[in-house]
This record gives sequence, structure tokens and C-alpha cells, in this order.
Amino acid sequence: MASKSFLRIFFIIIIGLSSIGLAYGYTLGATNDTFESHLTNQGVANPQQQAVEPRDNITVVATDSNSWRGEASSGPRARAELVAFNPDGSILYYNDSHTRYWDVDPVPETRTTVEYMFADHLEPSACPNTTNFVQRRVDEEVWNEYEAARSTDACTRNGYERVNLTTGEVTRVWSETTPGKEATRYHDADRLNETHLAVADIYLDRVFVVNTTSGQTEWTWNASSAFPRETGGPYPEDWTHINDIEVLEDGRLMVSARNQDRVVFLNRSGLIEGWTLGEEDNYSILYEQHNPDYIPTERGGPAVLVGDSENNRVVEYQRTGDSWEQSWVWRDTRMQWPRDADRLPNGHTLITDSNGNRVFEVDKQGEVVWSVNIAFPYEAERLGTGDESAGGPSATQANLDSRTGSLRDSLLIIAKQLIPGKYLNGLMYITPVWMGFLEVLELVVLLTSCLLWAGIEIVWRRQS
Repeated sequence: MASKSFLRIFFIIIIGLSSIGLAYGYTLGATNDTFESHLTNQGVANPQQQAVEPRDNITVVATDSNSWRGEASSGPRARAELVAFNPDGSILYYNDSHTRYWDVDPVPETRTTVEYMFADHLEPSACPNTTNFVQRRVDEEVWNEYEAARSTDACTRNGYERVNLTTGEVTRVWSETTPGKEATRYHDADRLNETHLAVADIYLDRVFVVNTTSGQTEWTWNASSAFPRETGGPYPEDWTHINDIEVLEDGRLMVSARNQDRVVFLNRSGLIEGWTLGEEDNYSILYEQHNPDYIPTERGGPAVLVGDSENNRVVEYQRTGDSWEQSWVWRDTRMQWPRDADRLPNGHTLITDSNGNRVFEVDKQGEVVWSVNIAFPYEAERLGTGDESAGGPSATQANLDSRTGSLRDSLLIIAKQLIPGKYLNGLMYITPVWMGFLEVLELVVLLTSCLLWAGIEIVWRRQS
């Protein structure tokens, strides 16, 4: 009897502590409200209201969502948004008309105009016939493999648009429809010139250059020329997940092959040997990264600043001789699946923390100097500072301080690493935005304790 009483008291204490922790997290989350709390009941942003703390220049944020076909629900991360904050913290622009917003780029020689990738999920009735889907000069056998792997009950319109944030005028630059969703959504395109885009093609595992005037594809690099099919994710459903492309000043292309844990460099002849950053399943370097930014030699590079997503950190690598060496890292306990980081001209870093539900800026010492809580952000741009990290120095040149957190941070980070990143981030994806890692852990402890206690009580009753 004494052992039963002791065990019951133990469960009561564990359940009580985890419940208190959850209640505290909820209360704290309610006071640290997200940007979305400033929207009206009709989902309209009030341009007169200060939504964030003031900061130099305009900050543009594009958010991902878990909405199905463009309709916001009452759940977490249900509203895809493109929002721009004025320097005084008020809202300059807001739009939530697309299912997803991805990469955002400033338009050169403009002050408040940007271009961005978007994705819209379409109902089957709005999808073209299979024969009308994009089939750009690929081998028929390969096309059939991809086609068979995709869902036919929906399709995705991938598009690239330009918007004047001051006037609200939107211009469709280019779009293309792919069958299915998720692994057929393009996340990024980058301008080669006024008429051509370089596109990161998640759907067919490649990079292509498209003439936006004619709609014709004029150059293609297939990932199959560099990676065996045994690498990366499942082939062909979501093999490489090529999620980012950057056109460099010298004409090279820097491409993120997420599922191969690698950033590769291309020219028109193909893969540039000896420049690849990362290697398959070597998670100490990169683990399913997003949005690598190139910092050129004249700004202290070559260097690559990247959201090391499944490692829950932002990291920079410096090119030294013929190899890459880690030169800077930033993380804290809240950081969860970061998917973008931009180096600003003053040496600060603008970080997009997707499952941490925030965009924030850290100074040279690694201290947070500006932050906005916003649900499931994908990418952020500070206008007037150049495209991505083009205007900022490398960590080595700016002598930046890395941050890996306090002792408490280190212990919690170790605890995080005990849970495979994909599973933890998958859980964070469906939980409310006020729940961080600690709250998720407390919820797991609470539910596990309740189920275990109930099971033990049932066994005891059967034995009596």
C-alpha cells in the first residue's frame, strides 16, 4: 500500500508541475502577443497602429502557413502573410491573399518595391489537365515517374509577383502550375535580368532559367547529374527539395539542396567541383538548411550565412583555401527551425525563426536589439540594405561574437537534440504559437504521466 501511495503522490507532483508550466507558458504567450493580434476580425491590418518596435528602414516579412487552399482557419499558423513594417513600427503593407509566401527580394533602384514567390493550392476543378502541366523538355520516363508520385486531387500555382508597398499595386511577373502540393511548391526565384528568372524547382529536382516574356525555359540543371538517387529524401516524391537559389555577381548560381544537406555552386556547365558546402547526413555541418546567403570577397568573404534549420541554429562558413570553416553561430533555447538570416551593413543579423514564431535582429555581440512575434515566418528583408546579405560583412571581417546560450540554454538545447529534429519540428508545426520547446516538453510529460498512471491503476484494480 505504501508503494502505491508513493507512486500516486509522484504522479500528482509530476502532473501538477507540468500543468503549472503549461499555464505559465500560456500566460506568458498571451502577454507576448503575435503581430496577428493586431489584425481586425476581418483579417485587416490597421495601418495607423504601431505593431512592432521602431527600427531603421522598412522590414518586410513573408510567412508560411498550414492552410489548405488559401482559406485561413482558426488554428495556428493558418494565415499566410506578406507584411511590411515602417521604420516607426506601423504597418506599411499587408496582404494575405495567397496560400503561401516564400522568398522576398527588393527591386534595385526602388525604395519600396519588392518581388516575391508565392504558392496557391487550387481545387481539382481549377487544375489543368495532366497533359497541360509543366513538362519542360524532360525525359518521358523521368516525367512519368514524377507524374505517378504526385497527388491528382489538387494542384499548385507557383508564381512570382512584384508589389509597390506604398501604392499596393501588384504585378504578376510569371507563374506556373504543378500537380499536387507540398513537394511541388517552388520556394524561390532570383532575377538574372529584367526578362529572366533563375528558379529553384522543388517539383522536378532541378534549377532552370525561364524567360518571363515568352514563358520558355532556356537552361536547365538537373540534380540527377550530381546526386545519386539513394541520397536525400524519397525519390521522386521529395528527393532534393531544392528550396533556394541565388544569382551571384560573377554569374554563378548558389543552390540549396535541402534533403542532401548541401549548398552547391553552379555555372552554365553544371556543378562547380570543390565548392560544395556540407555533405550527406553530416549534420555537424548542415542539416536540411534554408536560404543560404553568399557574402563576397570584397565584404570579407567568400562566406555563406545560412539557416541551419534542423540543427535549430544560424551558422556562417568562411571559405579558407579550398575548404569551408565555421566562423559564426547563433542560437538560443527558443530558436526552432530557422529558415533565413541576412547580414546587414552594420554587422547586425536579421533572423527568421519559423517555429519560434518570430523575426529578430541581433547586434555584433549577439544580443537581440529588435524583435517581432509573428506566426510561422519564412523570410525577412530589411529594405535599403541590399538583397539578402549582399550589403553586409562576413562574420570574420566584422569580428562578430557567436552565441550558443547560457548554461540553462545549453542544457535545454541538449534536451532538444535527444528528439529527432523532424519529429520535434513536426510537433511544433501543429501546436499553438504560444507553445515553445519547454511547453511542448511539458505537454508530453503531462500526457505521458496521465496515460501511465491510468494504466497502472487499471493493472492494480485487476490484481485486487
